[in-house]
Amino acid sequence: MSNFIAPEQFAASNKANVETMLTLANAAFASAERLTALNLNTARSIMEDGVANTKAMLAVKDVQELMNLQTSLAQPIVEKAVAYARSVYEITSQSQEEVSKVMESQVAEINKGVASALDKAAKSAPAGSDVAVAAVKSAIAAANSAYDSMNKAAKQVAEMTEANVAAATNATVKAVNTTAKTAGKKAA
Repeated sequence: MSNFIAPEQFAASNKANVETMLTLANAAFASAERLTALNLNTARSIMEDGVANTKAMLAVKDVQELMNLQTSLAQPIVEKAVAYARSVYEITSQSQEEVSKVMESQVAEINKGVASALDKAAKSAPAGSDVAVAAVKSAIAAANSAYDSMNKAAKQVAEMTEANVAAATNATVKAVNTTAKTAGKKAA
């Protein structure tokens, strides 16, 4: 029995690694493309809003009208900023999720390879090495368990963060709406 990797196995391993790198690169480019489109659309919208707001401000006839206009302009700006932040967060979260899936599958493949190599080594190991092989298998199982626990904890933290971001975003929008309504009533 040979402990060397056959050329076919080496080629298959390299092909799988190239495919993984291509998957990661495609995910990165897709995220960059989505972020670029978001930024361009946001820049266009800001420019259009700026022109419209400037025209509206030039048409103001008195201070009271200016106060009302400022109040009415604040809310849409905050809402658009919040929408932009949500979009960026969604894109980055989806990108991170795609990368995590690829990495998890890579870890699973590595674990299979290590288990297979360990089984092969155990078959050709000298008598009495059962304890050492069992210890290595136990260490691998413990490492995999720790990895799974950390992965679950990271997912929980991401979910909590997402919930907190959503709550903070909603609170910000409500605060701006309340402030705009209060300022509108005072101006009237």
